[in-house]
Amino acid sequence: MATRKNADDIRWKAVTAKDKGADGQFFFSVRTTGVYCRPSCPARPARRENVAFHQSCDAAEAAGFRPCKRCRPREASQSERDAAMVARACDLIRKSEEPPRLAALAAALGLSAFHFHRVFKSATGLTPKAYADAHRSDRVREALPSSKTITGAIYDAGFNSNGRFYAKSAQVLGMTPRRYRAGGDRTQIRFAIGECSLGSILVAATDKGVCSILMGSEPDALVRQLQDRFSKAELIGGDAAFEKLVAKVIGFVEQPRLGLDLPLDVQGTAFQQRVWRALRKIAVGKTASYGDIAARIGHPTAIRAVAQACAANTLAVAIPCHRVIRTDGNLSGYRWGVQRKRALLERESRHD
Repeated sequence: MATRKNADDIRWKAVTAKDKGADGQFFFSVRTTGVYCRPSCPARPARRENVAFHQSCDAAEAAGFRPCKRCRPREASQSERDAAMVARACDLIRKSEEPPRLAALAAALGLSAFHFHRVFKSATGLTPKAYADAHRSDRVREALPSSKTITGAIYDAGFNSNGRFYAKSAQVLGMTPRRYRAGGDRTQIRFAIGECSLGSILVAATDKGVCSILMGSEPDALVRQLQDRFSKAELIGGDAAFEKLVAKVIGFVEQPRLGLDLPLDVQGTAFQQRVWRALRKIAVGKTASYGDIAARIGHPTAIRAVAQACAANTLAVAIPCHRVIRTDGNLSGYRWGVQRKRALLERESRHD
């Protein structure tokens, strides 16, 4: 019973906020009007005691309610139509040998270039060109370890100039292509371990920024995780200056409202990076569902893939995957343990 009440509280917050991200996840009915709506319905808010929640339109109608003529819950919402359009655009980009031009993409979707560009960036956080570049970078990452030559991998990924790729290789790969091909050989990574109320925390950084924040109960196990991920890198114990960075991370864990602004060396696929970028936009004290994040990045059906991207995150608290919960309000899994996830969320909510 408590679980259902918590879920209804979360849904009511979505209704009062007219949260478009909650559209399609549930519907609500109003006893005094006899209609049911989607969460983002622009109509005047109803009183809480007159509201009930339903999993589907069919369920709401079976309970005796009729669809709202204003938000038209049986039809796709604007956000759902935009998400479907962006998903089609992403598919076209992925299937193209070379990055398609903006005008050609917009025409294929029946939109003006300006409108398409605005909707795509709003949904994914990236411009169409940036998305295409990220996709090509993914293809390079996948091809480098097994390709006969570095140049071949670059051209096979759709880069028509290896000079252009090399100019961005440090940003794309975090290192030179040759070093990436060798598994990060000779890359220097500094690290240090600290203790906080949630256990041990390991912080590691390359020259670009923090590349790992790991949490656990055993410091030695955290070091082994770092070694497994960067098997050919040179791991160097952090000095006193580096340990201040660890103290900053610990301070955020203990008092989330302090904020955490760190230079990050984020290494992942284009899809993972879009998910992680969306996670960093969730404010302290707030949560989002896996479905919310999937919709925000333009892949509304990729809920499982979003969950996998959260599980692949190696930058605990800096990329706040602990703020992602299930639609029903349950915490679900967490790479560093559900108890730590619950503790982090409770600390953040106390400061609302």
